[in-house]
Amino acid sequence: MMIKRILALYTLVLFALVACHKVPITGRTQLNLLPESEMIAMSVTNYDTFLSENPPLPGSNRQAKMIADMGSRIQVAVEDYMQSNGLEERIAGFQWEFKLVEDPTVNAWCMPGGKVVFYTGILDVAGNEDAIAAVMGHEIAHAVARHGNERMSQALGAQMGLSVLSSAMEQNPTLTNQLFMQAAGIGTQVGMLSFSRKHESEADRMGLIFMAMAGYDPREAPRFWERMSASSNGQPPEFLSTHPSHERRIADLEEHMAEALEYYTPR
Repeated sequence: MMIKRILALYTLVLFALVACHKVPITGRTQLNLLPESEMIAMSVTNYDTFLSENPPLPGSNRQAKMIADMGSRIQVAVEDYMQSNGLEERIAGFQWEFKLVEDPTVNAWCMPGGKVVFYTGILDVAGNEDAIAAVMGHEIAHAVARHGNERMSQALGAQMGLSVLSSAMEQNPTLTNQLFMQAAGIGTQVGMLSFSRKHESEADRMGLIFMAMAGYDPREAPRFWERMSASSNGQPPEFLSTHPSHERRIADLEEHMAEALEYYTPR
């Protein structure tokens, strides 16, 4: 029995080592235990379900067209960067889509595989295209960094144990889907707050560079968060939030501004 336990532990350690990857731009080492193809497959299913319940504005709509054009522009910049740095595998299988739904909620998200949704409520706060591009770059960065996979790997490990990760989806699809929605940014768990804040800060830095690569002015990003702070009816303390405080976010963006401006050529 002891030998079996040691062999099982050894196998898990080897599996974890193989599953280690580095996030583009930041170079942070992360652990992704799930095949990204599975994450993308779940994304397609949940994305289609969301759109069936929340029909997007038509492509002829001026704002919807702006979101689609902007997303495609940043997509091209990301793909060029990945190809230039030998990182094409990082976004292999992505099925990019950029939709706008009529909803006053100040929100936007990107599922694994490049499925992006903006809510009309965030457009008024943004105020201009460069600010909207800051949000778009940030959300795309979550997908490129595979934050959903990382968060879901951690959650599945806590819920079921690493030994059953490979069959978790078949054994408990309801729980797996719930964890996927949380990993995609819909729902949070108090035990993962620090982990999620780390991802938000990383996506801020990567998104700042992605928007600059696409020709959007990165200096508008901290201004956007200043407007978000002004429009908020209070924000919970940072240690109780899955997102960094507005003040922390603005300071971090300013810290990375010089790096982003190196990539910036006005469109």
